[in-house]
Amino acid sequence: MVPIFALANAGITFGEVEFSRAFSDPVTLGIIFGLVVGKPLGISLFAFIFVKSGLASLPKAIRWEHILGASMLGGIGFTMSLFIAGLSFPAGEILNYSKLGIITASLISGIVGLSFLYLLSFKKNP
Repeated sequence: MVPIFALANAGITFGEVEFSRAFSDPVTLGIIFGLVVGKPLGISLFAFIFVKSGLASLPKAIRWEHILGASMLGGIGFTMSLFIAGLSFPAGEILNYSKLGIITASLISGIVGLSFLYLLSFKKNP
């Protein structure tokens, strides 16, 4: 129920969005790339740095594949991303494009992260 509530309150009116133009706009593409690729890369990289430097350790049953899968889910950042977009862009086309990028990236991140972790659950532990 929460995702439906969040989508309804996102304030995007799909009737005003030209999808072919929106998905070729640098703002939309940048947001999608940042949430789908950048967030998992940053989360995984910093986890790796902290573990290798000795500042943290992986729990006994956790492998790096788990960290990668969980970091993929980090791209879902729906609510805060909408808040930042509302502060960053003026109302209008560019704000709608950013919201469309956030919604798309959240869906991609959720599906890819969940699928990765689901498939990982079938892998035998070493």
